[in-house]
Parts: sequence; C-alpha cells; structure tokens
Amino acid sequence: MFDSRLRPLLAPALNSAARRLDVPWITPNRLTSLNLLLGLSSAALAAGQLWVPALAAWLLCRLADGLDGPLARLRAAQTAGTGADDAGQGGFWDISADFMVYGATVVGVAVGATAGYDAGWLPFLLVLFAYYINGSVFLAFSSIAERSGRQLDDGRSLSFLGGLAEGAETVVVHSLWLLFPAFAGHIALVWAVLVSVSAGQRVVTGFRALR
Repeated sequence: MFDSRLRPLLAPALNSAARRLDVPWITPNRLTSLNLLLGLSSAALAAGQLWVPALAAWLLCRLADGLDGPLARLRAAQTAGTGADDAGQGGFWDISADFMVYGATVVGVAVGATAGYDAGWLPFLLVLFAYYINGSVFLAFSSIAERSGRQLDDGRSLSFLGGLAEGAETVVVHSLWLLFPAFAGHIALVWAVLVSVSAGQRVVTGFRALR
C-alpha cells in the first residue's frame, strides 16, 4: 500500500549506498545471495527463539534486498551499449530469493512461537496460503502482461500489481512478530486477513488490466 510512496523517498539514499558499494567484488547477485543467507538465518534464529538476533538478521536481509536493485541499475547504466545485460538473470534470482525468505521466515517464527508461547500453527498456515495466492497472481500477471504488451514498468524486473499488503507492510509485520513473539499468532492472523484481501485486489485488478 505504501510502496509507491516510499520508493521515491528511499531512492536517493539507496542510490547513494549503491554507488559506495560499486566495487568489483560486490555484485547485485551477491547482494541477493546475502539477502537469502540473512533471511534463512533469521528464520533459523526465530525457530530457536533467539528473537533479537532474528530481528537484526531480518532487517539486514531487507537492506540487502533494497540495495541489489539500485546497484544493478547503476551497473546497467555503466555498461549501456556494450551488449552486457544480466537484468533477466538478476531479476529471476531476486524474486526467487524473496520467495524463499518470506516462506522460511514465516515457518521460523511459527516454530519458535508455537514452542515458546503455544501460539498454534493455523495463523501461520493461513499466512503461507495467502502468500501462495499473492505470488501466483502477480507472477501470472507479469508473464501474461509481458506477452501481451501490457506490462507495468516501475523499474523492477516484473510487473507488480499494487495492493493493501506490499513490501513495506511485510517488513513491518515480520519485524513486529519478532519484537513481540508472544503475540506472533495474533499478528499472523490479522496479517493473513490483510494479505488475503490484497490477493483479492490483485486478482480483480489483474483481470481488468488484461481485458
């Protein structure tokens, strides 16, 4: 919901950080790999009920995810006209890593919260189900929109359909249940409802956009 407003506000800081990271041994794909490693570490730490380290790993993971795109665009601008173009590969790796991180962190929190606070698995299963619908919808839309020439170009590799629950809200919610693990089940239940509503919005918006 807030991504379209936050992206222009964060872009100057992220672009500046990308310029500082523009050294040969740092690549966008390596940043994406770091994102994946930190996300899986956060999930493992949460499963072990190490909530503060899990939160730190989660926030660093999201920072790495925020930097790989600006660095990729900087490198693309530097190599324009040379025939070098790995945007497709980078975009594929980025979305693959994000899906793995989102799923793993939900499972990690579920394991830790059910063991430590008897939260119950159902809210987290509902979150995973809502994530599944959302992911399927926007990947299907992106593929069909590109083939039909109706893609939405906002600088990212795929055509993203906006909704109530987007990246910024995901960062906040995943942070909240690491900060307040005793209430993780309640937070997950509310989040599952919001993500489900967002999935419904994307289905309707995508269907209309592809008419």
